[in-house]
Order: sequence, then C-alpha cells, then structure tokens
Amino acid sequence: MCRFFLILVVLLSPGGLVAASPPNILLVISDDQGFGDLGAHGNPIVKTPVLDGFAKEAVWLKNFYVSPVCSPTRASLLTGLYNYRTGVVDTYLGRSLMRPDVKTLADYLASAGYRTGLFGKWHLGDNYPLRPEDRSFHVTLWHQGGGLAQPSDSPSMDSNSAYFSPVLKANGKDLKTKGYCTDVFTDAAIQFLSKSDGKPFFAYVSFNAPHAPYQVPDELAAPYRNQDLAELGFPRIGQPWITPKFNPDEIAKAYGMIENIDINFGRLLKTLNDTHQTQNTIVLFLTDNGPGGVRWNAGLRNRKGTVYEGGIRVPCYIRWPGRCKAGHVINTALAHIDITPTLLDATGFSSDVKLDGRSFLPQLLDQQVHWPPRTLFFQWHRGDEPEKYRAFAARGPRYKLVQAAGPAPGEKWKPKYELFDIQNDPYESTDLAEKLPKVVQELKQEYEMWFCDVTQTGFEPPRIVVGNQRENPMRLSRQDWRGPQAGWNNYSVGHWLIEVEQAGRYRITLRSVNEFNRWRVALGQASKLAVESRPTRKSVTELRLATGPALLEALVGDETTWRGVHYVELEYLEGDMKK
Repeated sequence: MCRFFLILVVLLSPGGLVAASPPNILLVISDDQGFGDLGAHGNPIVKTPVLDGFAKEAVWLKNFYVSPVCSPTRASLLTGLYNYRTGVVDTYLGRSLMRPDVKTLADYLASAGYRTGLFGKWHLGDNYPLRPEDRSFHVTLWHQGGGLAQPSDSPSMDSNSAYFSPVLKANGKDLKTKGYCTDVFTDAAIQFLSKSDGKPFFAYVSFNAPHAPYQVPDELAAPYRNQDLAELGFPRIGQPWITPKFNPDEIAKAYGMIENIDINFGRLLKTLNDTHQTQNTIVLFLTDNGPGGVRWNAGLRNRKGTVYEGGIRVPCYIRWPGRCKAGHVINTALAHIDITPTLLDATGFSSDVKLDGRSFLPQLLDQQVHWPPRTLFFQWHRGDEPEKYRAFAARGPRYKLVQAAGPAPGEKWKPKYELFDIQNDPYESTDLAEKLPKVVQELKQEYEMWFCDVTQTGFEPPRIVVGNQRENPMRLSRQDWRGPQAGWNNYSVGHWLIEVEQAGRYRITLRSVNEFNRWRVALGQASKLAVESRPTRKSVTELRLATGPALLEALVGDETTWRGVHYVELEYLEGDMKK
C-alpha cells in the first residue's frame, strides 16, 4: 500500500521581497551543454566571455540539478512539478507529451498580465492542444520534436543542413527562415524584447544547440580543431572522461556551437541595455542536462542520460540588478522544480497553486531564512512508464543515493545502490553504501514514497486533437507515434493516439522518404487500402471520420514489405470548424 510523500508549497510572496513594478523575465536555456562547457567553470578552451562576465554579475546556484534528458527537465522547469506528474516520461515516441491540463509558468504569468514568448525548443508536444501557443505563449517561433535534423522536421527540410535556414513553427504555421538556427531564434527574441507596450514580459529562449548532430558554421568550429581537445588540454580534476567514443571533431563543433550561444546571449543582454530594461529584468541562464557528447565536464562523473552528477548537475545563474548581489553563491541543492515557484514569488504572483518546488527567492536576495532539509529526486529511462528503482537518484542535503542501472527497458538487471557524500565528494569517487547502510535505507525509503506519490495519476498519454480550427491542417510525425515497433528506422511501424473533435470528411496525406507503390490507412472505424500506378513518396486520400478517440495507423510498402509512413497530414474539409 502506498504511503504518500508530498513536497508541496503554497506560493505567497513574502513581504518586502517583490519589487513594486513586476519584473520582466528572460529565461535562457541551452540544450546538452554540460557543467564543464563554460570558461567560468574552468574550461580553458571554449570561448564564453559573455557568459563568464554574466556569471560575475549574477547569483550562482552552485548545486543546481535537472533531469538526465531534455523533455523531463523542460516539463519540470515550466511547471514546478516533477515531470511524472505532467505525463512526460521520456523524449520521443509519444512519451514527451505534457498533459494539456497542467499549468505552465506562461499560463500563470499571462493571467497576471505578462506578455509571453517562446523562441527555440519546446519538446512537450508538437500538435494541438499541446503546443506552446496552446499553453499561453503569445508569440512563438520553435522547432518541433526534440531537435532539428529529427523525424519531426518539416518534410521540405534536408536533415544534413537542418540547422541552417530551418523551417520552423511561427505561432502554429510553417515558416522558412534564413540563417543559423541559434541566430534565428535570437533575432525573434530580440524583436519580442524590443516591443514596448507597457506590459512586463516573459521570454523563454530555448536554444537547441549544442545538441547533436553538431551542425555549425565552419568558421566557428575551425579554431577549436587546432586545440588539444584530449585530457592534457584540460585541468586534471575529478573523474576521467576519455572513452572510445572520444571524437575531437565533434568537440570542436560543439564548442563552436557554444561560442555562438555566448555571442547570441550577449545580443540579448545588449537589447535589454539598449531598451533600458536591464534594471527591471530577471535574467536566468541554465542548461537542460549534462553534455550530450564525450568531452570535459569539470571532473563530474558521467554525462547526459545518467543520474550521476555529470548528467544532472548543470550551470545556473540568475541576475537581477539592484536586488541580487553580484557574485553571491547559493550552496543549497536546488532544482528545475524550484524555478517556477521562485519566479512567481519574484513577480508577486499570489495563489494557492501547489507545486513540488520551493521558492528560493529569500536566498536569491541573500536574506537569512530557514530552509527545511529535503531530498530531491531524479529518474529517467526509456519506456512508456517509469519502473520503480530503475535509474534514479535521491539527493539529500549531504548524501546522494544512486541506482544507475538502466536505461534500456525489458532487460534483466539487478539494482546496485551507491552512496556518496556529495558535499565532500562532488566527483562521486567513493561509494559509502556498505559503510553507511542506514543512510542508504533512509534515502531508499524516501525514494519509494516519492515514486508512489508522483506516479498516482498514471501514464495514459494525452491524445492529439484532430479537427480543431487552431490546427487545420495538421501534420503528425514519428516523434509522437507509439507502439512496440515504433522507432526512427526505415522499417519502424507505429500508431498515433488521436481524438477526432469534428465529424466529417478529411483529406489525409501520407508521406514517406522512401518510394512506395501500395498503402493502407486505418483511423478508428474508417480504413482504406490502395495500390499506386507507379512508385511514389506521397499519396492523398479522403475518409469520413466520426468523433471520439481513435488509433491512427498508416503503412506504406511494396509487394513484400510494409513499413510506417514518415508523416501523416490531416485536414478537415466539411462544415464550419468548431470554435
């Protein structure tokens, strides 16, 4: 029987902590940039002068934690909830869809009169009602799926050059852009920041770099190819990091992408200065998980995808001129779930909303407050639902329990519990599990209660809505299909869980990157099978659909083989669209 372990906070602004005029918020997050990917963190090679200078002006959240991978971090960051409560468990195959009833930071701030914008990566649902424009972001320019050069790209894009002049979503519509992706997102954010309408703003700038496949202008990567990118080029601290996957060219490209992020972060800060908004703008910079590739990570153990420090401890800096002391360091362990309650606190948002995170605003303002001890939890592995004990960490004020087995589901495995005195051993070098079994048992029990609590709502995936005027026509990709054979290779087969909102006639377009001469589509009770007169990569048909939940499956093939399509486009044709 479950015991409930609740970490709830009521958001009430402490007297005297909030400015009379609600502050603007600029939240910048990069993708797969690790703790060691900053000059301020001891990296002698990567060029990040703007971020290094910003670090001196800001408060450093020295022990700041996120999830091991993208979507779970973003779900927690924008809601103040552990990601399992939001329905997000993974990064693809329909497992990164955030339930539409979950409130976001943009929802809260928009209701308080804020102007809101998202520029870059969303990764919490590509279709209505899960998109950023459905979650109170007023202005959006974003890429679909988990990154560019992935199956969620527009069919018109070449994956080999997806980072250059990509087709993006601009408030729900495809837009062909011009320029390098990070520059494009920054251009749009600058336009948003520069608008003067008397309202405070919340700008969520979510760069997809330096995520693989490491596409970057060569003039940015070339200087790093002449550097010593192996161990001798970096401080010899903590854990060794060279592995058989060590690839100097990928590191050079990643550093070029990070340098470009630094340049664009500088452009954002300059815009605040030029528009006289610096003093009343809270600026946050953080990253979403550890490094995605094998490179120096400031001695931390392991990297993205793991619950060791190298996978979940990331840079996080917050600047609020006149309110926060430059160079102040917060040593308390904080996490992604704490950002939303803290920002709401800083804006004076008063509500009885209950979240997992805590506001650390008093600490940010360097005020002496009591901070009750707590344990933070992190878990990730592949699969439709989380499994108890697989690939988790419980981080207390001093000790951290790690059970790192995973992430592959379905395989035989045996839990191995490791315990680290994280205050004195941040590199996780010495396992104390046998020496301190009582601490292991206490943290394990806390984890068990937490897991029971955050999984209470289950993991029935939200359905993509078809036949609503807010997205008609609509395009589905392999990013959000599901099923035991779903994947991204040529012979994957999957299905989409949808909800038909409007009954009637629909045009259905099937697209594949490979030629096919036969196809079949099944959507609820409606289905069709056809043979093409000649090989093609696109076929169009019509079906009459009834309202209600349905499973959509679309296959293409030749005389001997069936495989899943790469895209399905649906367009409602009859009657007035439901408003």
